[in-house]
Amino acid sequence: MKHIDAARIEQLLQKHSKTDNAKVDAVLDKARSLQRLTLEETAVLLAADDAQNTEKIMEAAAYVKDAIYGKRVVLFAPLYISNACVNNCRYCGFKCENRSVDRRSLTPEEIKEQVSWLLNRGHKRILMVAGEALNFDGKKAIDYYCDSVQAIYDAQAGKNRIKRVNVNAAPLSVEEFKQLKGIGIGTYQVFQETYHDETYRYMHPSGPKSDPDNRINAIDRAFAAGIDDVGIGVLYGLYDYKFETLAMLMHCEHLENKFNVGPHTISVPRIEPVAGSDVSENVPHPLTDEDFMRLVAILRLSVPYTGIILSTRETPEMRDILVHHGVSQISAESRVSPGGYDDEETEEGIQFTLGDHRTQDEIIGSLLEQGYLPSFCAACYRKERTGERFMSLAKPGAIKGMCQVNALVTLKEYLDDFASDSVKQAGYKLINKQINSLTGTDREILRDMFKHIDDGVRDEYV
Repeated sequence: MKHIDAARIEQLLQKHSKTDNAKVDAVLDKARSLQRLTLEETAVLLAADDAQNTEKIMEAAAYVKDAIYGKRVVLFAPLYISNACVNNCRYCGFKCENRSVDRRSLTPEEIKEQVSWLLNRGHKRILMVAGEALNFDGKKAIDYYCDSVQAIYDAQAGKNRIKRVNVNAAPLSVEEFKQLKGIGIGTYQVFQETYHDETYRYMHPSGPKSDPDNRINAIDRAFAAGIDDVGIGVLYGLYDYKFETLAMLMHCEHLENKFNVGPHTISVPRIEPVAGSDVSENVPHPLTDEDFMRLVAILRLSVPYTGIILSTRETPEMRDILVHHGVSQISAESRVSPGGYDDEETEEGIQFTLGDHRTQDEIIGSLLEQGYLPSFCAACYRKERTGERFMSLAKPGAIKGMCQVNALVTLKEYLDDFASDSVKQAGYKLINKQINSLTGTDREILRDMFKHIDDGVRDEYV
């Protein structure tokens, strides 16, 4: 598999197969200074799986998370526009051999209806998701993607519109990626699923996805097309999690060396059971909750300025823990089939089983109860603070104040327009507390923007 030196990864895992407490402490000291860790330093932490070192790793990750992101947690909703797929991924409910799935590709009007439902629940950020097909109801894949993104942006509920559309879709050519960029997407996501070559080929026996090099090179093509915010990920459970984690970080290094910036986000899904997939019911390399929490913390330490996304695959309890130890973005009130937001979603036709069924209001209430600041901000994308420019502001801490102001604005909009009474009360209390932590200039900017919200203005940002 291109960009992945499996022999080197195995060598590092073997070299650091036993815990060295002195080395663990040295690596954690470096991580607390908010420096990027090397693959070898990450391997040291992956070996440290005893209780004492795990506690130190989790504490360090909480420190780094707070130092870089503060108490902000970004929320979004996935929007599945099609489950049509020509791939036969053994772990996926959408695989082409699963005859129990009713294949459906949403029309632009159906997409607008789905988005309207989301807008009326207070959502402002969407991850558009589609299977892989040569065409969708007779329309070329790239044309269908672009029309769907436009439909999402065109949807409106009162004064509310979607602020940003990210896209999780099959690999495209450079020219097709340019079309996708031209329609105004935020981040492009494509997950390698597994970086272990033999496992990859077994898990993807047919369809375009059976070529691991085409898939891993999709991120390079996206960069070449001018999309400088990308998201990568591993489907944990397909192979050994320590190998997968180092391989994913090796992919990050490749991107950093070639494009001067790594992925904007890393996703950490675990395999969940779904009808029609034996692999999902009998996970080859299952991850305990303890190991999963530790690896998320290690990722936060290894790539401190990279967003970590945790989906509703995980339980409420797991998500509440991991926003403290590394996760910076979470989905809310998800449906994982086309049309799922206005239909009663059943177990048939879904991509995977959900673990967190709370409403967005309940999730926001839980975050507020823990002292976190829910955010729907998309200002950096609209101000073109992406890629290298974003990192140049993030690393010295110059962007933190802007993020805080924008997050508070989006929270007040949510509270005023959508929140339950109990969430409103908790939210306004947090806002009053947060205002006092801002600099004088930022405080004045925020007060002016709050007055505008009270006057009916929506969607201001700095």
